[in-house]
Amino acid sequence: MSSSPTPVTAGPGGIEPEPEAVPFDDHGIEPIPAAARDSTPWQQFWIWTGANIAPINWVLGALGITLGLSLVETIVVVAAGNLVGCAVFGLFNLMGHRTGVNQMVLGRGAFGRRGAIVPGVVQGLLTMGWVGVNTWVVLDLVLAILAQLGVHGGLGLKYLVAGVIMAVQLFLALYGFYAIRTFEKYTVPATVVLMAVMTVLAVAQTDPDWTAATAVTSADKVTAVTQLLTAIGIGWGISWLPYSADYSRFVRPGTPGRRVFWATALGMYVPTVWLAALGAYLAGGGGTADPSSLVTGLFGVMAVPVLLLIMHGPVATNILNLYSCSLAALSVGIKVARWKLTLGAGLVASGVLAVFLRADDFAQAFDHWMVSILVWIAPWASIVLVDFFVLRKGRIDLPSLYRDDASPYGPVNRSAMISLGVGLVAAWSWQFGMVPATRGPIARLLNDTDFSWLSGGLVAGGLYYLLVRRAARRLAARAPEEAPAI
Repeated sequence: MSSSPTPVTAGPGGIEPEPEAVPFDDHGIEPIPAAARDSTPWQQFWIWTGANIAPINWVLGALGITLGLSLVETIVVVAAGNLVGCAVFGLFNLMGHRTGVNQMVLGRGAFGRRGAIVPGVVQGLLTMGWVGVNTWVVLDLVLAILAQLGVHGGLGLKYLVAGVIMAVQLFLALYGFYAIRTFEKYTVPATVVLMAVMTVLAVAQTDPDWTAATAVTSADKVTAVTQLLTAIGIGWGISWLPYSADYSRFVRPGTPGRRVFWATALGMYVPTVWLAALGAYLAGGGGTADPSSLVTGLFGVMAVPVLLLIMHGPVATNILNLYSCSLAALSVGIKVARWKLTLGAGLVASGVLAVFLRADDFAQAFDHWMVSILVWIAPWASIVLVDFFVLRKGRIDLPSLYRDDASPYGPVNRSAMISLGVGLVAAWSWQFGMVPATRGPIARLLNDTDFSWLSGGLVAGGLYYLLVRRAARRLAARAPEEAPAI
């Protein structure tokens, strides 16, 4: 597979040909040709809704009650925080729509082709880890529903269910974007209807106290708000930023950018806020926030459709993880067909899952480490955002992303690497994670608050802007005609 960009072409008369029902996606990290970019904003909406309409979101919503906030406070924080996080997510999707290029390659604009290897490797490893985590998280729930239906089994049944889920999601990811789009388009609307029925049933059997809160002091409330913002508020949309352009690069070139922005931002916002609010509502009523107990306790005859809903969750999320993992691997320079990399990622993720099934304690500890990913995503995303929208004004020379000698920064942009390193330290310093090593000194000093996403993003993005502008001024002073165009 060539790493050079593919020429952009259109069909006869400038009209894009209609694609076959579900064509095989043989695209790698080269810009997607115009004739192959046939996705609509509505399809993008279903992709991101499917990735986020999962039980884990109502568990995170219940976290607000656990932290001591009232039901009203929890819903306000989740709704307001996601306005920011999902808006940033929408902006990142505009990058893919404007260029036809995936997210890790777009990161080369800031980091340089070789400098972008570092975030590319991190993204590839994390996506494989998430596949194992997301599948492991739902297995106990699936077995609980099967037991209610009279199907019992031990570890063998768990392996069988895990194998079925892994096989389905790996097949879809191997086939590529067009299969992912089709799967989400036809399964997510039905999932939304089922989730709406579940919401009505749950709300009808719960009578919460809307204003009761255990965090009574201002300091405790601030701590709870910051931790909730990181878990399911602003931090939730930010955690998806490395994936965004991987899918929006397939949107039709002539589509207005505002439609892409709103489709992707709302696809993230609606299911996240909806399910988080449901989790908070149930927890506020003194009920359980555990999906397994909730489903088996409330939904009775709906066990079969709920089983399908629960199994849909990891598949809808993990097909994005597997697909984006292969693109991240290609972006670091691995010369293998995308589908082969996807297969390799699936095999590694299956191995991770097998370890989890044998050691639940290790799996839980690993999950706690994974939720700390904002420490690297926030600084990286801030640098990419500043470079693309502020310094380059949304315009980028695509060939420069694929050649070491075409970038004004060279193969490695030292300003970006320095900013990322300093941003990582700033993010960790104000992080209060679930693992002791992820609890920074500022967070502990300020009553366990967590502003990791804010401190990391502001420090990295601000420092990057200053370093690049200073370098441009120095170069312009020495040789005006050689100053880089940014």
